[in-house]
Amino acid sequence: MRDLDLISGYLDEVTTVPPQMSFRKMFRLALKTWPYMRPMLKHLLVILALSFSGGLVAMVTSFVGVDLWTNKVLVGEKLQPIQATVLFVGDEYVTTDPEKLGEWQEPNQKKKSADIADKESELTPDQRKTVRNRLIIWGIISGVIGGLVGLIVWYYTTWIWQSINQNLRVAMAEKAESLSLRYHDNNRVGDAMYRVYQDSAQIVNLLQSGIISPFMTIYGLVIGLFFVAAFDPLFALLVVLTGIPIGWLAVATTPRIRQRSLANRQANSELTSRSQEVFSAIKIVKANHAEARVFDRFNADSRRALNTAYFLRLDMVLITLVVALLGGGMVILTEYIMVTWIIAERETFLGALVATFIGFVTWNYGAFSIAKGRVAGVIWGARGLLGIWMRMQDLFIALERAFFLLDLEPEVIDPDNPVAFPVPINRVVWERVSFGYTTDKPILNAVDLAASVGTVTAIVGATGSGKSTLMSLLLRLYDPGEGRISVNDVDLRDMAIDDIRAHTAIALQKNVLFADTVANNIKFGTPQADRMAIEAAARVACAHDFIAEMARGFDTELGERGGKLSAGQRQRLSIARAIVRDTPILILDEPTASLDARTEQRVLENLSRWGSDRVIFLITHRLSTIRNADQIAFLESGRIVELGQHDELMTREAGRYRAFVHAETVGKAEGEDHE
Repeated sequence: MRDLDLISGYLDEVTTVPPQMSFRKMFRLALKTWPYMRPMLKHLLVILALSFSGGLVAMVTSFVGVDLWTNKVLVGEKLQPIQATVLFVGDEYVTTDPEKLGEWQEPNQKKKSADIADKESELTPDQRKTVRNRLIIWGIISGVIGGLVGLIVWYYTTWIWQSINQNLRVAMAEKAESLSLRYHDNNRVGDAMYRVYQDSAQIVNLLQSGIISPFMTIYGLVIGLFFVAAFDPLFALLVVLTGIPIGWLAVATTPRIRQRSLANRQANSELTSRSQEVFSAIKIVKANHAEARVFDRFNADSRRALNTAYFLRLDMVLITLVVALLGGGMVILTEYIMVTWIIAERETFLGALVATFIGFVTWNYGAFSIAKGRVAGVIWGARGLLGIWMRMQDLFIALERAFFLLDLEPEVIDPDNPVAFPVPINRVVWERVSFGYTTDKPILNAVDLAASVGTVTAIVGATGSGKSTLMSLLLRLYDPGEGRISVNDVDLRDMAIDDIRAHTAIALQKNVLFADTVANNIKFGTPQADRMAIEAAARVACAHDFIAEMARGFDTELGERGGKLSAGQRQRLSIARAIVRDTPILILDEPTASLDARTEQRVLENLSRWGSDRVIFLITHRLSTIRNADQIAFLESGRIVELGQHDELMTREAGRYRAFVHAETVGKAEGEDHE
C-alpha cells in the first residue's frame, strides 16, 4: 500500500498531463535518427530483404510440412506432384484424383472421379514410412541450415544495431561535452549519463520495435489474412471485427502508458544520479558516518525506480490480457466452425488454386491445423502490434529525452572566421566585464583588470566574490554578459574555443588523477609530451623527488583517483600537468593549499622563473602565496575594489585587502592557539 501511494504521488509530481506524442511528432523524432542510421543503410536493406523473404519461405514451408505430416503420413493420402519431386519419390506416390489436383470437372465427371478415388489405393504403410523418413530428413537439413543462417543473421543484426547505437551515443557524449558549463551546473551528472547510455539505446529499439517489427507484423497480418480468407472469407471478417475493440483499447490506454513511461525514465535517471553522487563522494560519506542516511536516500530512489517500472509493465500486461481474452474467444469460435465443416467435408474457398502444392481442396485435418494456426497467428499478431505500439510510447519518450540533449545549443560557440591566438603574448585585459549565471544574480560587475607577460597576478577575495568565475571567462567556459576579455587587444570571442584552451593551462584545487602511470597522469592534457618535458615539469612543481622514490619512478601505477598519494603530492602532480602543456597563460586555483610552507616557497620560486615569458594567475587565500605576487586584485561582491602589490595595499588604513589580511592572520593565530 505504501508503494502504491509512493508511485501515485510521484506520478502527480512528474506530470499531471500525459506527455503529448502525436504521429507527426513521432515521425519527426524518427526522422532525426536518420543521420545515425544512414552509414548502415546497405546493411539495413539486406536485413529487411532477409526478413521478408525468410518470413514468406517459413510460412509456405510450414503449409507444405503440415500437409505432408497430417494428410499424407498420418491419414495416408497420396502426394501432390511437387511434393513427390521434393521428396524424391516415384509417380506411384502421386495422387491421380482430378479433384485433389484442383482440376475443374463437370458434375457427371465428379461421380466418375469419386468412383476412381474409392478404387484408388492410398499410400501403403511402407510408402507412408518413406514419406515420414524423408520429411524428417528434410526437417533436420532445414533445421541445421536454418540454425546456421539464423546464427549468422543474428550476429549480423546485432553488429548493425550496436553500430547505429554507437553513432548516436558518441554524438550525444560529444554534444554533452560541448555544452556550456551553465547547463552542467544546472543539471545532475547522472541525468546526462542516463540519457547517453540508456535513452540513446532506444534508437535500436526504434529500428526493431518502431520500424522493422511493425512492418514485419503488418506484413504477417496481411499474408495471414490472405491465407485465412483463402480457406474462407468468414474467418477474415471475424478477425477484422476482433481488431476493432483492440484498436479502441490501444487508443484509450496510450496516454496512461506515456505517463507511466515518462515517470519510469525520470525515476531511473534520478537513481543514476544518486548512484554517481554516492560513489563520487564515498570518502566524505564514510568520514561523516553518513552511510545509513545515504543508504536510505538510495533505497528510496531505487524503490521509486522499481515501482515506476513495475506499474508501467503491469499496465502493459493488463492490456495484453484483455486482448488475449478477446483473441482466445475468437480462436475457440473459429475452431468450432472449422470442425463442423470438416465433418460436412466442405470445400475450401480457394483450395483448388494451391492443390498442386498441398491437398487442402476440402476441409480435412491438415486444413484444420493450418487454418487454426493462421487464425491464431493473425489474432496474436494483432496483440503483438498492440504490444509494439505500447513499447513505442516508451521508445519515443526516451528518444525525445535523447534528442533534448542533442538539440541543445551551446552558449559559447566559435565565430564564423576565428582569429588565431596571438603569439607571443603581451597582456590579458578584462574591460568592464559583467556576468551572472542567472540574469537576476550578477557575479561580476564592471570588472577591469590587466595582466602583462612575465607577471604573477593573485586573485583574492572572500568565498563567492567571483574569483573562479573570472578565470572561467578567460577559458571561455562562459562568455561575459557585458564587456570583453582580450589577449593582445584581440577579443576572446573572435578566437576559436579550442585555440584559446590550447594556449591556456589550469591546475584546479580538486586534483583529479587517474588509475594510470605517473607520467601518463602528468601528460594527460598533452599526450605528445616526451619524457624530458614531463620530468622538467615535475621539477618545476617540486614533484620530481618523491616520484623518483617510487618503485618504478614515472612509470609507477597510481591507484584510483591517485588514492596512494598524499594531498600535497596529488596537488604537485596537478601543477606539473598544467606546466607540461607549456602554454603562454597559466591559471592556478589554490595551487599550494595542501603544501607545507617550505615546499610552497620552492614551488612559487620555480613558477616565477618558469613564467618569465608567460602570464600567471593565482586564485588563493594563503598569505604566503599572495605576498610574492606582482599584483593583487581584491574582489568583493563581483568588483575589483583594490589593485596593487602587497606592501602598497597594506599601507591603506581602511583598505579592504588590509582588513582581509588581518582577518586571515587573526584566524590563523587563533587556530594555532586552539591546537
